Amino acid sequence: MADFDTAANQLQRYSMRNEGDPGGDSRLLQGGAVPGCPDVPAYALRLVEPSAIPVIIAVPHAGRSYARTLLDRMRHPAFAALRLEDRYVDLVADAVARQTGASLLVAHAPRAMIDLNRAADDIDWDMVGGPPPDASSALQGLAHRARTGLGLIPRRLPGLGELWKRRMDRAELDDRIALVHEPYHSALGDALQDTRDRWGAALLIDLHSMPPLTAYCGAEPAPEFVLGDRFGASCAGALVASAFAHFAAARRLAAHNRPYAGGYVLERHARRKEGIHCIQIEIDRRCYLDARFSEPGPGMDETIALLVGMVQRLAGDVAELGRDRQRERWRAAAE
Repeated sequence: MADFDTAANQLQRYSMRNEGDPGGDSRLLQGGAVPGCPDVPAYALRLVEPSAIPVIIAVPHAGRSYARTLLDRMRHPAFAALRLEDRYVDLVADAVARQTGASLLVAHAPRAMIDLNRAADDIDWDMVGGPPPDASSALQGLAHRARTGLGLIPRRLPGLGELWKRRMDRAELDDRIALVHEPYHSALGDALQDTRDRWGAALLIDLHSMPPLTAYCGAEPAPEFVLGDRFGASCAGALVASAFAHFAAARRLAAHNRPYAGGYVLERHARRKEGIHCIQIEIDRRCYLDARFSEPGPGMDETIALLVGMVQRLAGDVAELGRDRQRERWRAAAE
C-alpha cells in the first residue's frame, strides 16, 4: 500500500542523517496551497544565502500530501498514487542539496492532483465537468500529452486504466492551477533568475525517477539514468558532456534524451542564451528504493553520493560559464 504521509514529515525524518548546509545559512520559502490539505503549502524552496553554488535542484513529482477528497475519487488510490509518484526522490534531492549547498525546490502537491511538468493548457477536457474556454484549447489539449492520459491532470495509466470515478469541476481545475501550478513555476523562475544574476549562469537539475528500462539490444544492460536536455535546446552541451563523464567514471550507465528528453519544466525555464541551463535527470528506482519500489532501499546512500559528486562537478562548470558571460559583457561595455 502507498504511504500517504506528507512530504514534509518524510524530509524531516530522512534529513536527520544528512545534517549541514555548506556555504551559508538556509532560508525556507513556502507558497501556494495544496487544495483539500489545510496548512500545506504547494511547495517549499530552500535557499542557501549567499548561494554556495549556481545550482538549483527541483523535484516536481514526489509530492505526498493527498487530500482525502482526492483519494476518495480515485479508483485504485494505493496503486495509482505509487505509480504516478517519483517515489521518495525528494529524499535523494534533499540529501544532495544539503551536502553540496544547492538550492532545493520540492512540490508537496502529488502528481495525481496536478502534473507540474505539463503546461497549464495541456488538459483533457473530457475529464472536466464543463466546456473548454474555446474550441482551440480543446484541440490543443488533444495534440499534447493529454491524449496519452498523462496531461496536466493524469487520466489513465497502463494496466490500471481510468484513474477517476467521476469528472472534476471546472472550479477545482482552476484552483489547482492557481494554487499549485502557478506558484511553483513562479518560485522556480525567480530562483533561477536570482542565481543567474549572482553567478552569471545557473543550472536547474529537474530530478525524477523512472521504472526500470528494458535493455536496448542483446545483453547490453539498460541505463540506470537518463539525462534529458530537449535534444540540446535546454542545456549547454559542455554541461551534459561533463555529467556523462561523471557517470562513466563511476561505471554507471546513462542514456541521453531517450526515452525521456525533458518536459514542460525545461521548455518553460531554460534560456541558454541568457545563461539559464536546465537538465532533467531520471533515476532508475532500483538505485534507491526497495524491491517493491515503496520505501528507501539499500542503494539510497550510494545514489546520493553519486549525485553529490555530479552536482559538485557541474557547479564548477556552470560557474566558469558564468565568468565567461560576465567577461563578454565587460568587453562589450568597454567597446
